[in-house]
Amino acid sequence: MSTSPRIAITGSGAVCGAGLNPAAIFDAILEGRSAVAPIAYWDASGWPIQVAAQLTGVKDQVLVDDRKLHKSISRTDLFGIYAGDEAIKSSGLRAFRDGLPEGEIPEFNDRSGLVVGSGGGSYQVNYDFFPLLSSSAGDMVKFGQELASSVHPMWLLRILPNNVLCHVGIRNNFKGTNACITNQCASGALALAEAVASLRIGEADRIIAVGHDAPIEPEAVLGYHHLGLLSADSVRSFDAERTGTIFGEGAAAVALEPLEAAKARQATILGEFLGSGAVSEASGIVHLQPDGDGPARAIALALADAGIAPKDVGMIVAHGNGTPNSDASEAAAILRVFGDNPPPVTAFKWAIGHTLAAAGTLDAVLALEALHRNVVPGIPTLNQVDPEFAALPVSREPREPRSGIALIICRGFGGMNVALVIRRSTDS
Repeated sequence: MSTSPRIAITGSGAVCGAGLNPAAIFDAILEGRSAVAPIAYWDASGWPIQVAAQLTGVKDQVLVDDRKLHKSISRTDLFGIYAGDEAIKSSGLRAFRDGLPEGEIPEFNDRSGLVVGSGGGSYQVNYDFFPLLSSSAGDMVKFGQELASSVHPMWLLRILPNNVLCHVGIRNNFKGTNACITNQCASGALALAEAVASLRIGEADRIIAVGHDAPIEPEAVLGYHHLGLLSADSVRSFDAERTGTIFGEGAAAVALEPLEAAKARQATILGEFLGSGAVSEASGIVHLQPDGDGPARAIALALADAGIAPKDVGMIVAHGNGTPNSDASEAAAILRVFGDNPPPVTAFKWAIGHTLAAAGTLDAVLALEALHRNVVPGIPTLNQVDPEFAALPVSREPREPRSGIALIICRGFGGMNVALVIRRSTDS
């Protein structure tokens, strides 16, 4: 029998094109509202890809109140800091710390950690150089002489992949174990897994796990389009006529701590993190094994880590990015593990886009919301399940989960596959 502590989820935060908190985002999903709309950040009217799932109509200071900080961070950092702060706020950890005897507060801060999954930067950070590169016409002496007056002085600080890790820690005085994971789309999911592993071995008493990304910028859109990965209109997960994914932006975070510690401070327990699995297919940067070997092994490891059988899973939040090969191999993996008895399967990218490094964390937060509401949302863009995997239980209509346990699947370039298992709060 395992002696590792059970890990509670005591707070959450999320932001994306569909809303500023998990409940609002999930409401949009249940109501069939997609955040996918024409790109607003530049004139994309002549582009092959003209849509994305953006957060619009929200001022930066709503996300991060410190306007001075805006000068030295990027848009993705705004999202990550906001989600991390919201998870801490909803967990009640700051209020609990403020009520401790003064002599116990330093240890509390020292034992409070952060693990953040980021996209590792974007092409946007290079755009400041383009006017000078053009005007200097290859004259590198001229380029060097005018660099300081032409490029934003905060350029370097803006591109740091660990900005969210730094600033959430600074703003909340969390000084404990920390890590910044930059593993493309798997980053956020791996941040959750790493945070739980650290708690299980006693590196910290509480950890905030965050995933964030803001990939909606010209060069990224063009690059993904040239790879044949983007849809021009919508994400149709597992549909016979799916054509690709669509970029989204945002972040999500959860507060994690040992279950007994959460109970001792009388925290509201949202759920429990049961297990995780992570593997690589080791077959190429964009190649995917058609038999679903990677996600199948990740799922098997996650179930083993959780100590449950496939029949115990109540619902699956699939990666479901809408690209032909990814959806087909993911469906093959699910059917391989669950046989003829898979639970209801859904996916959220039709509504919120593919948020890359934030995707796994955001899907986990929304899966927890689904469990609490006892509903598996449908996929409104699904017209006909691909006959290649007709047995996959996906639907346009909402259904009930068959238990209070959810499996979340996240995939990334390089054959990265991560599976997470969570359970809604119980009295046990």
